[in-house]
Amino acid sequence: MNKHEKNPKLRGAGRMAWDILLWVVGTLMYAVSVVIFVTPLQINSGGLTGLGIIVNHLFPFIPIGTFTLVMNIPLFIAAWRVFGLKFIARTMAATALLSVQIDILSGLADRFGWAYSGSDTLMGAVFGGVIAGIGLGIVFLAGATTGGFDIAGRLLKLKFPHIAVGKLMLMCDAVVVILTAIMYRSFESLLYSIVTVFLISVALDYVIKERDHSKMMLILTSHPDEVTQDIMRQINRGVSLIHAEGGYTHEEKKMLMCVVRTHEVPQIRKLIERYDEKPFIIIADSSEVLGEGFKSHKDTL
Repeated sequence: MNKHEKNPKLRGAGRMAWDILLWVVGTLMYAVSVVIFVTPLQINSGGLTGLGIIVNHLFPFIPIGTFTLVMNIPLFIAAWRVFGLKFIARTMAATALLSVQIDILSGLADRFGWAYSGSDTLMGAVFGGVIAGIGLGIVFLAGATTGGFDIAGRLLKLKFPHIAVGKLMLMCDAVVVILTAIMYRSFESLLYSIVTVFLISVALDYVIKERDHSKMMLILTSHPDEVTQDIMRQINRGVSLIHAEGGYTHEEKKMLMCVVRTHEVPQIRKLIERYDEKPFIIIADSSEVLGEGFKSHKDTL
């Protein structure tokens, strides 16, 4: 086997190792939110983990993580037919990591008193929500979910593709939040839980959108052919040529259109400056781009 045949396998193994690291980090952040902030404050973060918090409060001998893992099994079976074995295998691994980390962290928190003990409940709810949302976002970016309402949110997105995953999860979490308020018999618990769940959805959407955030560039330059070649060779991005006509001069021109990552914009601007000191450039936000070099259309269905 030659070097070129080995490289794809090495790249695949490296990508898998990176994904596993992201799963560990993301699920650990979520576990910290649940154990250190959410549970001690008698609020809820929603999802099957939130149901686990309720069950654990009523029946302390049932660990939160174990309950979450067991209750995920029917969802795994339902999602397997839709998303395939690869996605479910990844989600099962991430869910198992989360469940184990929650139970281990719960034991350590009880032993060493790691629970949030501040008097400002709102601050704890805010930090708990942001930490959990970022953790979920990291897991999502690594091609998995933590199970539960994460899977439910993705299944619902098939029916409502125009609604963000975080907002779909927010709707699913409403019932859990209401049950939490009834269990603790506290209207404040309801309000703080709403804050936490809302911030989870906001932080989750922010992490995902920042990762996928792109820019569309429309470029008018006196050297369109040279700029096009350099963008394709040096930035490795495709360029479309749009035939344009000046409204005043009626001069025919070539307008370049390309979609790039945000961090690639300064590179392209410097590249254009080599040929043209006064180019005309329009840079617009692209919230989602599907196609080669970006997200796969199939993966978003």
